[in-house]
Amino acid sequence: MKSPSYLTSICFLALVAINAPREVAARSIVVSIPDQTLALVDHGISLARFPISTSRFGVGDRPGSYATPLGSLEVASKIGANAPLGTVFKARVKTGEILPPNARGRDPIVTRILWLRGLESCNARAFQRNIYIHGTPVERLLGRPVSYGCIRMRSRDVAALFAAVNVGTRIVVANKHLREAVGQLAPASSSRDLRLASN
Repeated sequence: MKSPSYLTSICFLALVAINAPREVAARSIVVSIPDQTLALVDHGISLARFPISTSRFGVGDRPGSYATPLGSLEVASKIGANAPLGTVFKARVKTGEILPPNARGRDPIVTRILWLRGLESCNARAFQRNIYIHGTPVERLLGRPVSYGCIRMRSRDVAALFAAVNVGTRIVVANKHLREAVGQLAPASSSRDLRLASN
């Protein structure tokens, strides 16, 4: 059974997605490596938080490292709109297969892909390294760094996030706790008003 906080996040993101064209430019995504958590942020407020998995090989952007790059990035491409949850992708193309959560012996990319482009020298290779935010069937391992460089999410979570952001949405991947990372996005004048939604 899903927790009340999980259901609150999904319902809230559904409402956010409906209004996505209006103020999407104000939204950003923050990823905390230590917390293994992703937040959708709007004007310094965390609208929703989700467990993720970043790389088992740590952080960085060296080719062949399988590490998750740090710093500021953006959504370069959105792939998989309206695909059924669990849809398997290979080389960003649907294979026709659909997997349930925690399918045994399988660890492909599923459901949605947000392909990331680095905006700093420390993550300049992210796009050519095929660094994504994407769904995973291995949901039982979320909350631990087990990926090969990408940022993994539950299928339902990544579908909701996909609907709430656009190409060009900024992402910050930080090697610090979520509250601190989100706080640095807020204007100094409103930092005392910063809060994390209790979801």
